[in-house]
Amino acid sequence: QVQLEESGGGSVQSGGSLRLSCVVSGSIFSITGMGWYCQAPGKQRELVAYLTTTGTTNYADSVRGRFTVSRDNAKNAVYLQMNSLKPEDTAVYICHAMGVTTAEGKYDYWGQGTQVTVSS
Repeated sequence: QVQLEESGGGSVQSGGSLRLSCVVSGSIFSITGMGWYCQAPGKQRELVAYLTTTGTTNYADSVRGRFTVSRDNAKNAVYLQMNSLKPEDTAVYICHAMGVTTAEGKYDYWGQGTQVTVSS
């Protein structure tokens, strides 16, 4: 049973930092990529940062230079270091795991999301 557990969200003031974590549990053979999306009220879900096993990274223009995505393959985990946070970063941040291979096949999975709130 594959599950994604997110943590690290919370409320901070503008200019502060947070570190989000996402751990994938289960009998996993491999994961192609992991990353983060965000969704603010009334907005479409959008890519924040993504990292594949080939080393390719993708960042939203709005977070490039402020956020850093990283992985710990031994723990099947992905992290998002969020620095210089702005009120417009306020959203639910949702972990995504792509190409998760188990005995049942290869599928994509979403986490439940963790709330990030940035105040002025």
